[in-house]
Amino acid sequence: MASLSTWCRYIRHKLEYSFSLSWKSYKRGLISDRELYDTVWKNVFQGKLTYLHWNKGEAMAPTIGEQASTLLVRKIPIADPTRVFLGDVIVLKDPDNSENYLVRRLAATEGYEMVSKDEKDEPFVLEKDQCWVLADNDKLKPKEAKDSRLFGPVSMTDIVGRVIYSLRTAVDHGPVLNSHYSMRKDSSLLEIELDVSDMMKNHKA
Repeated sequence: MASLSTWCRYIRHKLEYSFSLSWKSYKRGLISDRELYDTVWKNVFQGKLTYLHWNKGEAMAPTIGEQASTLLVRKIPIADPTRVFLGDVIVLKDPDNSENYLVRRLAATEGYEMVSKDEKDEPFVLEKDQCWVLADNDKLKPKEAKDSRLFGPVSMTDIVGRVIYSLRTAVDHGPVLNSHYSMRKDSSLLEIELDVSDMMKNHKA
């Protein structure tokens, strides 16, 4: 049973999420001024702050595992350096196919200078709203890892969530190592929304 302080932090996160999601719809012209307030409260009382994502492949081994994993992902409606942080394991749209999603680690954000090991490549600085993502498996070549070493910087707007829990089998599961700040921020979500039995029920071997 979650404590009162945990529930207070969780509700605060729900309000933040609901406002961000509603503001995003408002900026896109999908809702009017009058509908904004109602939409915020509607989002507070409906749905969760997390969703399940199925992942397969060795790019994020050993963090997630080489076999198929069911991941618990925190939704991030508006991604920027104040909501996702260096070291976070994120879910983002595949630059080659926006209908597919990749799980990678956030390695750099706007303002960081990127220097290649290849002296032929010129250093460059990530521009506003750009980020650099990497696979955890350092045994893979860039083409196999399919990360920013292959496709370059990606837009922060392509980030849809942060992975907070990974289930590989019924006995092999646990929290995902993210930045210290994110893990502290996501702790209330894990206490309230984590349901390992539900993850196992939806797991694909």
